[in-house]
Amino acid sequence: MDRRKYLKTLAVGSLSAAALLQTCSPAKKEDAPDLTKVNGGHDRQPNEIEHFKKVSAEKFLDAHEMATITILVDIIIPKDEISGSATEAGVPEFIEFIVKDMPRHQLPMRGGLKWLDLQCMKRFTKAFTECTPAQQIEMVDEIAFPDKAKPEMSQGVAFFNLLRDLTATGFYTSKIGIADIGYVGNKPNQWDGVPQEVLDQFGLKYDERTLTESVKFES
Repeated sequence: MDRRKYLKTLAVGSLSAAALLQTCSPAKKEDAPDLTKVNGGHDRQPNEIEHFKKVSAEKFLDAHEMATITILVDIIIPKDEISGSATEAGVPEFIEFIVKDMPRHQLPMRGGLKWLDLQCMKRFTKAFTECTPAQQIEMVDEIAFPDKAKPEMSQGVAFFNLLRDLTATGFYTSKIGIADIGYVGNKPNQWDGVPQEVLDQFGLKYDERTLTESVKFES
């Protein structure tokens, strides 16, 4: 199954809900603003701006945890010929922000990352980030398909479900992800009037006033 196509289908179906998190999703790394200086825009209240700056300035996930997440999110949404990867869309930073903004995710996220390393230590005698790509995929395959997962993998399945949901949300509310979907939102358009062939078919034509005031636009 094409993971990107599957996730895109989910994203399109829940675009309105996901859009609520759009302001939390950072841009590509080279375009990312200094979050401690962001004022939140004219539609945010002072307490919301203060909260945003406070959460952005905090640190929860350590370097090893972020490195693990970076590998995992790119397994979930890799770079392809259409668009960039989850990491290029800023998903690891998005997840770091969300687990601080929504503390209920902190224990499941950190616990899941430690569970993953423990499983890799038992199987490969090294942490997930130190495993080969083939070993990493082997481990992910154990927890990425809930209906096929072994009962003893249930904690890993729950962790990966959370990570996959956050990855899809972060990616498809980023500039890269929105372009990947092809979503353009509400844009002003220009009505050029009824096509000439239709007017000719019914023997109709516009009078000069209608052409001037309603149909013709300056480019």
